[in-house]
Amino acid sequence: MKNGKSTKLYKEAQNYIPGGVNSPVRAFKSVGLDPIFIDRAEGSKIYDVDGNEYIDYICSWGPLILGHSNKEVLEGVEDILKKGTSYGVPAPIEVDMAKEIVEAFPSIDMVRMVNSGTEATMSALRVARAYTKRNKILKFEGCYHGHSDSLLVKSGSGALTFGVPTSPGVPEDVVKDTLVCKYNDINSVKEAFNNNKDEIAAVIIEPVAGNMGVVPPMEEFLSDLRKLTEENGTVLIFDEVITGFRLSYGGAQEHFGIEPDMTCLGKIIGGGLPVGAYGGKKEIMEMVSPVGSVYQAGTLSGNPLAMHMGYKTINILKNNKDIYVEMENKAKRLEEGFNSNIEKLGIDAHVSRIKGMTCLFFATGPMTNYDDVSRCDTDKYAIYFREMLKQGILVPPAQFEGIFLSTAHTYDQIEKTIEANYYALEKAFNLK
Repeated sequence: MKNGKSTKLYKEAQNYIPGGVNSPVRAFKSVGLDPIFIDRAEGSKIYDVDGNEYIDYICSWGPLILGHSNKEVLEGVEDILKKGTSYGVPAPIEVDMAKEIVEAFPSIDMVRMVNSGTEATMSALRVARAYTKRNKILKFEGCYHGHSDSLLVKSGSGALTFGVPTSPGVPEDVVKDTLVCKYNDINSVKEAFNNNKDEIAAVIIEPVAGNMGVVPPMEEFLSDLRKLTEENGTVLIFDEVITGFRLSYGGAQEHFGIEPDMTCLGKIIGGGLPVGAYGGKKEIMEMVSPVGSVYQAGTLSGNPLAMHMGYKTINILKNNKDIYVEMENKAKRLEEGFNSNIEKLGIDAHVSRIKGMTCLFFATGPMTNYDDVSRCDTDKYAIYFREMLKQGILVPPAQFEGIFLSTAHTYDQIEKTIEANYYALEKAFNLK
């Protein structure tokens, strides 16, 4: 595997960008490598500047459910570019996109476009606080909702990888109203409500935790949470930045049959371009300016290019619901193959899967919460990652991220991945 150009670029980047990257996981620190720099991508493949080819299981961390550079999604992009990339005033595509989201999610009466998942969750919480006239919010260990100050408490993903559950630079006064409970433990939530009677404005949760690997909710956890929030007059927010349009067309709430009061979206609704959205019940969303008094704005919100890409992607998914069967079948085959390898090798590892979302944990399962995930052997995962990369397979460069598939991945590629997985596990567990 050649890496000269990537190494040179990384050294240069560190002179101008903190850590040489614009998002921490891209630094590959937790897997003991310098990052690869990407030249181009197509379908299920990604190619670095050194000419190495990889089967890509990152897929830009989720949005590329149709693969890289999908021709159907890209159709018409040049026409949009010629019309202008940003207006700062409304465009028809914003209305079209909002209608698609409202149609897909029965819990959403109105939606506001923003530019990232962080912006969506931050804004949703502000609106929930205004709506309830309360200050406290409740989140769960290991669930990541972006990097706004009040949510950087026992977060997942990068914060979990680097062992920094609370980031420096976040004042104590900012997080004093953030309560943290254990994911999948409804009793911890009941205790929080009992100790903060009529003070909790919102509960925010990843309905399937996708930032500490893939950790599904236990039976009745979400329904019990829905009941508790209703009884206490608290806004329930589903952070579906990952699960929205990926777990199923209507997200996790469609799959589990539970309607939150508010929903945050991202990833797929931009078709690979920067985007986010938050929506919910009409009476809550009418708190937002210019109808209501809660201020939130963004020059690039509803950007015509991002809206076009997202609109095309969502319409393909809407008109081809068998894509979700395909995603689940591919994820099942990966799960079966990985489990077979784990059994043959007799090692401590666990595959977690729900529908088309999958993760390989380097610890015995099951995985139900932050404590379980924290037991993973990240050193072994680092060896595993490097061995997979040598074999032309790009998996997430962090233990605490899920595997993302696309319609462009073939079953032959999945079989190749299962074969590579066996040899990489042998190396990771020093069996060869």
